[in-house]
Amino acid sequence: MTGLGAVFRPQLPPERLRSVARLADESGLEELWLWEDCFLEGGVSAASAALAWTERLRVGVGLLPVPLRNVAVTAMEAATLERMFPGRAILGVGHGVQSWMGQVGARAESPVTLLREYLDALRALLRGERVTTEGRYVHLDGVALDWPPAEPVRVLAGVTGPRSLRLSGEAADGTILTASTSPEGVRRARALIDEGRASAGRTAPHHVVVYLLTATGPGAAARLRAELDAEGLGSVPELAVAGDAGAVAKAVRRLAEAGADTVILQPTADEPDPEGFVRFAAGEVRPLVP
Repeated sequence: MTGLGAVFRPQLPPERLRSVARLADESGLEELWLWEDCFLEGGVSAASAALAWTERLRVGVGLLPVPLRNVAVTAMEAATLERMFPGRAILGVGHGVQSWMGQVGARAESPVTLLREYLDALRALLRGERVTTEGRYVHLDGVALDWPPAEPVRVLAGVTGPRSLRLSGEAADGTILTASTSPEGVRRARALIDEGRASAGRTAPHHVVVYLLTATGPGAAARLRAELDAEGLGSVPELAVAGDAGAVAKAVRRLAEAGADTVILQPTADEPDPEGFVRFAAGEVRPLVP
């Protein structure tokens, strides 16, 4: 079964999250995803609130930028969420937008090296190991969590480039792909991820999450076109979808056939009815997605 969810975009004020999260929970939507985009909303604080307000909803953070967060702090946050809300928090980490990282004095000369060191240390800490490492960026001296997760925690990497996709296959438990990924882009990403998995001798399933830019209701096509054009993506085929539940479900199925395990519907930044978008995803699209 293809997983389905929606994004609570941080262009919305934080105080809107409660109503959207509760509606997602009550409507049966499987996942609600949040972003830690600079300089909008904190990913962990928003996720913990959404989890506390709901009963069964899984909440993803896609993603936490690793230059901003010491790996020990991220491990502590992930372990705490898992112990308080078992199986419901989904953690994604990634390079972050380099211009934003530069604004806060955290830009890494080699983002791929940083992410590799970070993933290795983070996954080891979440396994309950005591970690000592002296890398180019990650430095730990006998660090272990006092309250490690009771169950394994999947760590996903939000990446785009070929080197980073191979790294995700080597060192992460899953990959988050942006809404600029077409079905053909998912196939290429899967191939690169599998190259990384093979080089590391990894055989466990690797979960791929893809965002799908989606618009429905009055003015949907115009809103979608404006956002794609603003991102310089207007000419990319099969990249987004505007229309009714049937059209959206068809686009979701194309991504799933290309290798996506979970598709997260991403509303346009100017979506006029975020709660209505969640109802649409859960009540109209979900029944059409096998």
